[in-house]
Amino acid sequence: MGTKALDVKRTSKKRQKLPAADPLYNASVEKALLILEAFGGDGRALNLGEIARATDITKSSVQRCVHTLERLGYLRRGGPLKPWVLAPRALSIAHAYLTGHPLIEQATKHCADLYLACGESVSICEPDDTSMVYIARFPSQKPFVIHFPVGRRLPTYCSAAGRAYLSALPRAAATSTLRRSHLQALTPMTIVAEDKIVRRIDEARTLGYAWSEEECYRGDLSLAAPILAKDGRPVGAINVSGPTSRWTMATFREKLANLLMETARAASTGFPAL
Repeated sequence: MGTKALDVKRTSKKRQKLPAADPLYNASVEKALLILEAFGGDGRALNLGEIARATDITKSSVQRCVHTLERLGYLRRGGPLKPWVLAPRALSIAHAYLTGHPLIEQATKHCADLYLACGESVSICEPDDTSMVYIARFPSQKPFVIHFPVGRRLPTYCSAAGRAYLSALPRAAATSTLRRSHLQALTPMTIVAEDKIVRRIDEARTLGYAWSEEECYRGDLSLAAPILAKDGRPVGAINVSGPTSRWTMATFREKLANLLMETARAASTGFPAL
């Protein structure tokens, strides 16, 4: 495609400011999880100072937590002066989450059919606050340099999957999610004006699907449609992506939008109410 894909940087999570009266809240558990979440993207390998800055935890507390996580097998390092990285055991948490996941169980067959019909990458995405998380993926066998591993997160405001999900929410709930989001440009094509994003979401509500043109990555075209539970609430989205080297957005929408919406409707059929 001639353009290197931009990696979406995950915003480091800081410690929460909670009400004083919460006797069951365990701050040590919070610290350990924040440290694990600090790894990924540009933070694949981190030293103590980098972890402390990413999590807003004191270096002494980081040292104790990292030592414990290393002893438990969730972190490892290549030598005394090497930074820490996640160890394979960290995948056990993700595996436990994905195994038997009802959205994956319900939508996989239909997404496989869409993948075979269109030949492009197809994904199942699930919301997590102001992000959409890729929980299953059928990668294209054709040349496509952008890598979307399971677990990748993209913002709801500029991703097709996010806009599709928001389009199935009540308008007030969608607007609330936008206002809690950090609207920043990931590429020169990213729409960051709230009123323009709302118009795209309204358009998706009318059409039945959303689209995003090089807003998360250069060279990437995406369409997405929401998966709905029996009560009409959105539980996720099905996303299909293709490169600008093979498609224009107009042709991509013309050829694949109806197939995508049929797939999303089939995946929604029989999904239990939330």
